[in-house]
Amino acid sequence: MDDIVVIGAGQAGASMVARLRKDGFAGRLTLIGEEPVPPYQRPPLSKGYLLGEMALERLFLRPESFYADENIVLRSGQRVDAIDRVAKTVRVDGETIAYDQLALTTGSVPRRLPASIGGDLAGVHVVRTLSDVDAMAPDVTEGARALIVGGGYIGLEAAAVAARLGAEVVLVEAAGRILQRVAAPETSEFFRSLHRGHGVDIREGVGLDRLIGKDGRVSGAVLSDGRELPADFVVVGIGIEPATALAQAAGLDIDNGIAVDVLCRTSDPAIWAAGDCCSFPYRDGRLRLESVPNAIDQAECVAGNMLGAGVAYVPKPWFWSDQYDVKLQIAGLNTGYDRIVTRRGESGAVSFWYFRGDDLLAVDAMNDPRAYMVGKRLIEAGRSADAAVIADGSADLKALLRP
Repeated sequence: MDDIVVIGAGQAGASMVARLRKDGFAGRLTLIGEEPVPPYQRPPLSKGYLLGEMALERLFLRPESFYADENIVLRSGQRVDAIDRVAKTVRVDGETIAYDQLALTTGSVPRRLPASIGGDLAGVHVVRTLSDVDAMAPDVTEGARALIVGGGYIGLEAAAVAARLGAEVVLVEAAGRILQRVAAPETSEFFRSLHRGHGVDIREGVGLDRLIGKDGRVSGAVLSDGRELPADFVVVGIGIEPATALAQAAGLDIDNGIAVDVLCRTSDPAIWAAGDCCSFPYRDGRLRLESVPNAIDQAECVAGNMLGAGVAYVPKPWFWSDQYDVKLQIAGLNTGYDRIVTRRGESGAVSFWYFRGDDLLAVDAMNDPRAYMVGKRLIEAGRSADAAVIADGSADLKALLRP
């Protein structure tokens, strides 16, 4: 029976080892993670956990006892130094572990501000790991002056939590509008109004020139328009990069992440990859999805293919974001849209439907789970929808699902 080693103990790695055992793999199974805790959920870190509404143990994807019960060797707090593809071994803290099949679920790393503009000052935070949020928590207090750099979903979620905890929040986005890379102007406007209604000062088309420090700690910022702001702490939300250093050092093909084929196998037939770290064939190009659902689905597909299933990975993209009392649910990918159809429902529910011609591509639904559910089912079935029905807030959306 094969020895399988999985490097990366996030959502993808945890999902993969659980599925391998569920599907009957009885060989030696090792999961290696750099963080000194069992695999945990990341999305609640900057929301429920930072707000004090979720205890540490509730973050864990499985009880720590699960891994021992399933005979999974969980090596937490350990870093893989190198992969030897010829010998089929990995080196972990000076120890060598053999594998027959290897999976890389190394995830992603946050982009940071360079030290030359103050990125290494105390009080400058990113939001990715448990230790990141634990380090940030003492700074997020009532009356503290917060600067959020970046108007994507990470920055907006951080702004929402900081505002809820009583901080004075300024958010700067260098692009012309928040969410410019990922959403339509209508969605940007919705969240701009939401945040301003909660006292957040959103400044678009304005970047960060540099941070100002005093005694090694951030004390302010100079913006690209020359204005200066005081800041007691800074949250940097300017995107993430796939964690490919280990794969690249091992000579695997890299293309916006670790390049895999339709089965999620890398350029080495004994090595697989799943989650944020890898890109896979999609339509006429390659796609890398940064989402929990993709990490789970792709990891479970890899588990099956390691055991010989031979099933091509077909993504079903969906995402979510929680800000204040608004739950945003997104289905599909909006790349290439040329028009938006707006639907307004009861109690402030609203959804924006992305079309290219007559083809439905994606839906952004704010506090509108029915619109999200209907849109998701249509998109996954490859069906479009009648724009007139969508725009009529009194029409029954479920009628769109009928044959």
